[in-house]
Amino acid sequence: MIVAILLLVLLGFSMLLNIGLFSGGSHGRRVSRTVGPKLDEVLTEDNDAAAKVAVIEVRGIITSRQSDGGFSMVDLVKAQLKRVEEDEKIKAVILKVDSPGGEVLASDEIYRAINDFQTHCTKPVVASMGNLAASGGYYISAPCRWIVANELTITGSIGVILHSWNYRGLMNKVGVRPQTYKSGKFKDMLSGERDPEEVPPEEREMVQKLIDDTYGKFKTVVADGRKAAHDKNKGNKDPEDQGRALGTDWTDYADGRVLSGKDAVELGFVDQIGNFQDAVKRAEKMAGISKANLIEFQQRFDLSDFFKMFSKSQTPAIKVDLGVEAPKLEAGQLYFLSPTFAR
Repeated sequence: MIVAILLLVLLGFSMLLNIGLFSGGSHGRRVSRTVGPKLDEVLTEDNDAAAKVAVIEVRGIITSRQSDGGFSMVDLVKAQLKRVEEDEKIKAVILKVDSPGGEVLASDEIYRAINDFQTHCTKPVVASMGNLAASGGYYISAPCRWIVANELTITGSIGVILHSWNYRGLMNKVGVRPQTYKSGKFKDMLSGERDPEEVPPEEREMVQKLIDDTYGKFKTVVADGRKAAHDKNKGNKDPEDQGRALGTDWTDYADGRVLSGKDAVELGFVDQIGNFQDAVKRAEKMAGISKANLIEFQQRFDLSDFFKMFSKSQTPAIKVDLGVEAPKLEAGQLYFLSPTFAR
């Protein structure tokens, strides 16, 4: 009963607030509302400094799906970069990556946001790789000014995968035959209802071209990002501050294989072996400051978000905990994803 009363009070308060906003607008006043996720700055490490370094975390599968708050991972990264740009006290950014990759478009959106920020903003972005920064996880790290990885970090896995199922054999066993009416020869591309022998060679070529074009974009992102970073860093007097250039044979290792952090440094995919604290020191040095407070941005949920969560229909499900959250690959969708997680 107490909970119900509290909910009614909150609902009434929300209605009064909305009425006030609408009435204000009706009298000629402009009503403005915040667009995008609402972020609160949180101090995570106090070093008694005036300067700040912002830590932006990308953890898990990179996806454009919206969370309960109504915003995606892409929205959150963009909003945090905007806050960094607006705050003069924030001198650098650490992109903390622990991800096997994910959706091609979501990865590309985050890459573009970081690349644009790094292009027109003088604040350096340092990537700090955790256990895993493979495929799409490396894709979003490529535009950073400096990349730090542990020698045991799993990275690389430069490539593209498109997953589909063929269940025609099972249909034949149970006596089910599909009937398909289509407007064109290739309208049922990637359909799992056909015998593999029924797939025309032209279709296989078109799908492979799509994969090859996306893979070519991946390699361009790596080449351009590492070159831009090295061009900016090689002017430093200390060789340790000049970073690593891509090896001349780096494309031989961009075939989907995973690399250790140690191998990635030798090939020029990573600038430095180290941990998160090493990334912090590097960010401070590149920003020209001796010390900084570490801050993060956390999404704030207000009353409207609270009721939005209750308005969503929930379907009961049984979840088996295997110790790792495997991604749900959608048939026909392109992924920058480590092969370990693509099965």
